[in-house]
Order: sequence, then C-alpha cells, then structure tokens
Amino acid sequence: MSTAAATPARTGQVLADLLPASRVRDAALVLGGAALTGLAAQISVPVPGSPVPVTGQTFAALLVGTTLGAGRGLLALALYAVAGIAGVPWFASGTSGVAASFGYILGMILASTVVGALARRGADRSMLRMAGAMLVGEAIIYAIGVPYLALATGMSATAAIAAGLTPFLIGDALKAALAMGVLPTAWKFADKS
Repeated sequence: MSTAAATPARTGQVLADLLPASRVRDAALVLGGAALTGLAAQISVPVPGSPVPVTGQTFAALLVGTTLGAGRGLLALALYAVAGIAGVPWFASGTSGVAASFGYILGMILASTVVGALARRGADRSMLRMAGAMLVGEAIIYAIGVPYLALATGMSATAAIAAGLTPFLIGDALKAALAMGVLPTAWKFADKS
C-alpha cells in the first residue's frame, strides 16, 4: 500500500489513535503525557536576566498535543498543571506551585489543545504543515505567558518581551525543526504497516 493511498484512511486520526482503543489506553496516554512534560521540564537552563528558563517543557507540551489529539492533550497538560500547583516538583528545575512563569504553563494547556486539533486535521503529516502547527502552538504559549510574566513581576510589556520571548526564539525554532522531522516520519512508518 502506498503512502498516498494510506493517508486518506487515517484522516481524522492522531498517532495515539493507532493504538487499540480503550479507557485504559486513554488514561495511560494522559498520565504519560503529563509525565513526559514534567520530565522534559527538568531539562532547564537559566537565562540571564529572565525568571524564565529554557526548558524541554514547551516541546513536550506541543508533542503531547500533536500525538494525543486535542482532548487527551488538554487533559495531560491540565493534569501536569494541577499536579504541579498541588506540589509535585515537576515544573522547570524541580519546582512546583505558581510562579512568574506559570502563564507559560497555562499557555501550554491551550497550545496542546490547538495543535492536537490541527494534527487531527493532518497538520502532523508533512514538514510544512507541522512547522505551521508548531508556530501556532508557540505563539499561543507566548501570547499567554508573556503578559502573565509582566503582570506577575510588574515588568513593562517591553521588558517582559525582552525577558520572556526574545531569548527563546532560536531554541523554539530548533524544537519546531525537530518536530517537523519526527512526526511526519512517524506517520510514514505507520502508513507502511
């Protein structure tokens, strides 16, 4: 079966839908998505002059949304946020609770949901569409995270952009490039099976 013939049969699916359907599967995927995000958040590099570190958290959040779909992605990131607020030390650098960077976590919940919906419409099937989905997801995270940072710290909008957006653009481009290669390739393998 060729890839062109297999792709239409999988329209409306995300990668997680290729696993046998059950509530146990869905619960395991949600828990796994939250845990993956928490694990990725431990890859944390401080940024001089910013209360927000560079982490693997945003990449994980977008990957979770794209592979699990909107509903399970929303639940996974909401579980991640609620557990972190409750004291699970899996936010960046093993922290928990609400800090100045919490707006980015709120943004990740919405971004995971949106990229999951885009993936269900085929955004994860090609490099170009995957790049677009990642850009949309990153934009959502910053649209919530940067204003929250400004409010939480008393920074001006310009200072919040300088501390909470600008230093992260190159890293986010690299994360998007990684996703652009990984997810369409995963679908190619799935379509061959």
